[in-house]
This record gives sequence, structure tokens and C-alpha cells, in this order.
Amino acid sequence: MLSKLLGIPGLKINFISQDTNGDTIIRATSTLHGTKCHVCGEHICKPCASGPPIKLRHTPIWGNKTYIRITPLRYVCEHCANKSTTTQVVDWYEQKCSCTKQYEKHILLLLINSTIQDVSIKEDISYDVVEGILERNISTQITWEDIKELKYLGIDEISIKKGHKDFVVIVTTMIEGKLKILAVLKNREKATVKKFFNKIPWRLRQTVQIVCSDLYIGFINAAKEVFGKKVQVVADRFHVAKLYREKLDNVRKKEMRRLKKELPKNEYEKLNNVMWILRKSPTELSEEELKKLKLLFKHSNDLKLSYNLSTDMTAIFNMKITSTQAKRKMNTWINHVRKSGLTCFDSFIKTLTNHMKEITNYFNGRMNSGFVEGANNKIKVLKRRCYGLSNSAHLFQRIKLDFEGYAMFSNKNSTLCC
Repeated sequence: MLSKLLGIPGLKINFISQDTNGDTIIRATSTLHGTKCHVCGEHICKPCASGPPIKLRHTPIWGNKTYIRITPLRYVCEHCANKSTTTQVVDWYEQKCSCTKQYEKHILLLLINSTIQDVSIKEDISYDVVEGILERNISTQITWEDIKELKYLGIDEISIKKGHKDFVVIVTTMIEGKLKILAVLKNREKATVKKFFNKIPWRLRQTVQIVCSDLYIGFINAAKEVFGKKVQVVADRFHVAKLYREKLDNVRKKEMRRLKKELPKNEYEKLNNVMWILRKSPTELSEEELKKLKLLFKHSNDLKLSYNLSTDMTAIFNMKITSTQAKRKMNTWINHVRKSGLTCFDSFIKTLTNHMKEITNYFNGRMNSGFVEGANNKIKVLKRRCYGLSNSAHLFQRIKLDFEGYAMFSNKNSTLCC
């Protein structure tokens, strides 16, 4: 019964004690008979001298550190000419490891949204032990056999170090409503992205319907060259929004510098915090904010025009229209910008014109890479938490654990060596 509570079938508990440190020591023996010969692979069951006793860390009991002491059984092989001996292999711990698999699962759950250093301190075990558990149980690349289809692919880049152009590319998908990491690519070059896409098994490449991306031409061309015309490449609307809102913000900065010079100090101070007001939709503004916006526009017609054009573009994205209708409306918007005399949106218009197909594909199924952005936000937190984590393989492991760890290692779905 106690062995079942410990999560270890095939184990006989001989007695339990506490050592001078207050740690719980469980002395036990295996009730399983025989093992597989490590030389010939035959099942063997003739016992010989036992191996040396070992002490394995296990999950805490009543808040105390818990260890299992066991003397592994050894068997001699009568099939081998040299009568080789083999230590019994059981499924609840790995040979040459200092803890049980149940304890490894405990550590992996603690590692979710935490750091190796923190878990090491909390559990009073070495950094290397925690790192070893992570290495044994979390793969450094995707296992394609576990995936039945890839309807959506999301691709985006993140900077590994703040202020540096040291990018890695994150490839994700949504499976049954859950975010899944597919790859962390070492750079954002088209060749690197294309190579990964080509590594996706043919059976899964055939299931891809949509690739969500920002407007980086390397990502877009890699997707088109590998998946062809049958797959829609969708430019993420939030990346598009960021581009035209940046142009509005540039006008704000320019106009606020001008107004600071031209307006009396008390009048200029009435315009405090307009940056946040300009980032809101008119329908979201309070009465006080609307008054401040009206005052701002009284002093700057360019800001008024830029704000209205920016909100008009957002309104187009919020409409339930087809991609053809969206294209017409966006072309009308471009004409309005040109008639306004503003030049702040010129570079955005060029991007919009060059990528009209990818941008308006959003309206076909209103699919965006919001799940990619959600992933990137979590990864940014992970980067801050695990400062200096720059190795793409290790980053993949930590992302996989943070995204999927509870599903993988909860009591109902526990699986080690994934």
C-alpha cells in the first residue's frame, strides 16, 4: 500500500526511519524478479551477488526530504558464454541517477516559470542535478511523431539580448487550442527558416493551411517557396497596426516638441499624457480625455489628421468584410492620406502596397498570429527570469517546459523522457 502511495509499484517497504537531519529514510527491496541481460538482451532470472546499496532522493513526505535506500538485485546470464552479470533495471529510477523518476517529475513541475538556480536552492540539491533532470526529460527539438496535423504555423523573432540585433526565430502552432513550440531557430535568415520548413515531414506539410508572420520578407518568401500557393501567408494585423501607429507617434513627438517651444508653460502642461490618449480608440476615451484631445487638435491639425487616419485603418481591420473589400477600403485610405498632404505614412503605404495580399489575407478567416505574440510575451518573461539564456536548444527546452509542462507532468498525464 505504501509503495503505491509513493508512486512506486513493485517495491517492498522494509522500514521507515528518520536520520539526524530529520530526513525520512525508506529502506526497501524490489519485488520484481529477473531483468534483461545487457549483453545479449535475453531475459535472465538467476540471482547472484547484489550490487552496492544506493540512496535515491524521492518526493517529500510531510514536508521532509525523503530518500529511498535500496540494494539493487543482480542476475547472471546463462545464455552468454562469459556468464555476464546485469543489475536489475526497474522503471522508477534511472541507473547512475541520484533520484527517482517521481522526484524528477516533482523537480520539472517546480521548474515551470522558475529557474534552475531557484529550484536548486529550494530543494537543497546542486545546480547540476537540476540541469541533468531537465536534459534527460525535455527534448531539444520537436518530435514530429506526436503531431497529427499542423493547420496553423506562427513565426516571429525575438531579440535574445536587449539592445542587440541578436535574434532567434520562434516557430509555434496551436493544437486543440493549446500553444505548442515547434522550433527555436538560431537566426532569422530566409535560408534558416526555409530549411526548417523543409524538415517538417511531408505528411504534416500537407496539412498546413495558414502561415502567420510579421512582414519580414525572409519569413514570407520562405513560406511561399516551401508551401506554395495552397497555403495562405497571413501578415499579422498587430504587426501591421504597430507600423502605422508608429507613424502617428512620430508626428506626436514632432508636434509636441514644437508646441513646447510655442505654447506658454501652463498651456503646454494641459497636454500631459496625450501619448496614451492617442493610443486609444475614440470610443474608449473618457470625457476628460476627449477634452484634452480636442485641445491638442486645436493646436495641431497634423496630429488630428494623423490620428483620424490611424483610427480609420484600425476600423477597417475591425470590419467583418472579405479580403477583396478590405483591399478596396485600404486603397481608398491610401488616397485619403495622399489628399491630406501628410507624408508621415509614406513608408507604411509602401509596405501596405507591397504586401497587400498578405495583409488582406487576414480577412479570409480573420486569422492572426496573436498566439505567436502571446508566446513571445511569455518568452520575454522567461528571458528576464533566466538571464543569459542564449543557447537555442536550451531556450527550446525552457519554452517547451513552460508551455506544456503541466500537461506533461501532472499526475494524470505524467510522462518522463519526452
